[in-house]
Amino acid sequence: MSRYSVEVRIVPREGILDPQGNAVGGALRSLGFDDVGEVHVGRLVRLDVEAASEEEARERGREMCRELLANPVTEDFDISVREAAGSAA
Repeated sequence: MSRYSVEVRIVPREGILDPQGNAVGGALRSLGFDDVGEVHVGRLVRLDVEAASEEEARERGREMCRELLANPVTEDFDISVREAAGSAA
């Protein structure tokens, strides 16, 4: 077994209201950042997972998203996996 660093990026789905993103976008424009268009605010979750392979660690991340980390009705997620530093292969 090896240790993997799993990063999950969770963002609102296209077409879903994002009040936090709208507030951040408005604040940026009020500060003079007039070139800012749409803003979407999400979350980044980093997990340290023990697994037999990178694909197994990715699948564990997907399971965690489906069961707890992301709301499948309103959010999309993207997972990236890399072997953790110092992990024994």
